[in-house]
Amino acid sequence: MDINVLRSTVTVISLLTFLGIVVWAWSRRNQARFDDAALLPFRDEAPQDSTREPS
Repeated sequence: MDINVLRSTVTVISLLTFLGIVVWAWSRRNQARFDDAALLPFRDEAPQDSTREPS
């Protein structure tokens, strides 16, 4: 096997893997789960009182 054939094969496999990840990430089936995960950093924050004056 020539090194260029190996490089081409790895490139094609990498491209297919990347496209698979993109399709998985943008699928509507996963949208609710990703939207929920996007809000995780804000779940434990205490509500801010906007009526208080800054100290």
